[in-house]
Amino acid sequence: MMNGPVARTSHSQVVGELGRAIVAGEFAVGATLPGDAELEARFGVSRTVLREAMKTLAAKGLVVPRARIGTRVTAKTQWNLFDSDILTWHFAVGVDEQFLVHLSEIRLGFEPQAAALAARHASEADINQMMLLAVAMGDPAHTPETLALADLRFHLSVIDAARNPFMRTVGSLIEAALAGIFKLSSPASDHIKIGDVAASHMRIVEEIRRRDEDGARRAMETVIRVGRSRLTDTLVQKRP
Repeated sequence: MMNGPVARTSHSQVVGELGRAIVAGEFAVGATLPGDAELEARFGVSRTVLREAMKTLAAKGLVVPRARIGTRVTAKTQWNLFDSDILTWHFAVGVDEQFLVHLSEIRLGFEPQAAALAARHASEADINQMMLLAVAMGDPAHTPETLALADLRFHLSVIDAARNPFMRTVGSLIEAALAGIFKLSSPASDHIKIGDVAASHMRIVEEIRRRDEDGARRAMETVIRVGRSRLTDTLVQKRP
């Protein structure tokens, strides 16, 4: 969603459509997927493409093949929710408030610590780059898509400055989370809110520049909590 259009192949089409169908509940947990012949006809693909797609879905934890039984949908506890495709499919089919709470909780579990580590390890060049990215978020010409991309770049820059390779592996989680959040509720239509978003991110950088680890941690927590609150309010307003 963030990196622009991706070339669609037969493999990605099958993975995407079946993945969304599983996440949406079209194929319930414990259900057996249709047989190869039916799926080949449905997608107009070869058995080789179909089997490779099934391997991809199995690697994401969505399905498991069973000899003489077929391919079954696994329990949700086995799904790899750090996988960017699975997160994107959740947002595509619709998420509820509980899902967003869980997502913000996991972000609160590591992004504030990343900000604290950035306060300890970031170079002056890192800090200057983060400030430029934070300031760029205040551009009143932003669309929801460009603001989401600017936000993503900022958060990934903080994680990079943490100098912890394990932190960087969760970049796909942040990307999918921010893409979904801005798709549902973006401050881009309100110039005042855009200014507030930029200011809150600049505060993170200011705390990092001061080498205040606790301050950087708290500033990041505030950004995540405010984003969750804005999105929750939007979902409440959309309820029938």
